[in-house]
Amino acid sequence: MDTEFRDMMASFPTGVSVVTARDDSAEPRGMTCSSLCSLSVNPPTLLTCLRSGSPTLGAVLASGAFAVNLLHGEAGWVAALFASGAPDRFERVAWRPSGRTRSPALIEAAHAVAECTVERTHPSGDHVIVVGAVRSVERFRHASALLYGFRRYSELSPGVPAVAGERGAGSRPGR
Repeated sequence: MDTEFRDMMASFPTGVSVVTARDDSAEPRGMTCSSLCSLSVNPPTLLTCLRSGSPTLGAVLASGAFAVNLLHGEAGWVAALFASGAPDRFERVAWRPSGRTRSPALIEAAHAVAECTVERTHPSGDHVIVVGAVRSVERFRHASALLYGFRRYSELSPGVPAVAGERGAGSRPGR
């Protein structure tokens, strides 16, 4: 079942983020994360799923805060770096402490950063669901987003919005 489930989820394209936090020693921690969801607009809330036992989850829980760095379309190398577990990852990418929570903001790799405080957590399987109250959002100049699906990265750029009912807007020919 593991293989079938992994294959199914690999065929579900999703945006790519790096979740970051500072640990008890103020050291930056972070991991690539595609398990991210907008939970509520009012109040602004999101959820992310972090691997149990990861140093990033430990830092999120210890600090009570985290940043979600939505990667731009040219930052596939950053997603791969933060997925690798390389101990020097924060030395290889530009970052600064975010304004409110001091969580690392990946200023050259992200098109947007949401600063969050932990509202609640829920263990599930080998991950922990972290619900975060969004405290601020910062947008950067990049006009594309990094996607991951079918085990590869791709870029999505804004285009002309589709009109409902037109081909490419979710309808199938002949319907």
